Amino acid sequence: MRLKGVEYRVSYLINEDYSAAAGARPQLMMDIGGVLATNLSPRFWNEVARLAESPAERLYAKYKEEVSRGLWIGHWSEIQFWDWIASQAPSLSAAQGQTILMESLTPLPGLLELPKWSKQADIHILSNHLSAWVDPILEPVRPYLSTVTISSQVGMSKPHRELYDYASRLLPASAPVLFIDDQDKNLRQGATIGWHTLQADSEGHWIGDADRWLDRMLSLQPESDS
Repeated sequence: MRLKGVEYRVSYLINEDYSAAAGARPQLMMDIGGVLATNLSPRFWNEVARLAESPAERLYAKYKEEVSRGLWIGHWSEIQFWDWIASQAPSLSAAQGQTILMESLTPLPGLLELPKWSKQADIHILSNHLSAWVDPILEPVRPYLSTVTISSQVGMSKPHRELYDYASRLLPASAPVLFIDDQDKNLRQGATIGWHTLQADSEGHWIGDADRWLDRMLSLQPESDS
């Protein structure tokens, strides 16, 4: 049986208290996978499972148990990851695996919105990932990003509170924050520190929700003297 695509919930906003937003530049805190680029699942794991002649669900469960956490917090190197893949699928070379992986990471429509959104807000990245894997995705939009926090570089991962506290310290005090992620567990942790949250859906309806949030923030800004 093949891994199925991720099931997304309808986009939603919570913590919609805008009382402290007036006069502060909005902040967008954004995930990469499922928001700005495709997730590795299911394409990458289905292909590796095919070469390993193993059910995708079993292989992915083993990865989650043995590798995932260590990889995302930098305790596993990329080389160790590919060595582990080779132990599961000996016929797959590291070069072939890297090609499959990069083909599985493709830009999503949200990435194209960053130049426009950067005129209204500061944009931050908060992602469980390896820099080497997401750098090609982020490179064209680097000029529009205020900060980039990749879990493997800072030794912390979502949904653990310590990473959110770290990211919060990068933001202006009292600024309104919209956290956009595709996983409910990550969003719920963001809500506990007072961020507004928006769940990305596979159809991209969340983009309109983000636009409306930014418009709302703009409407709260004091009018400049003319």
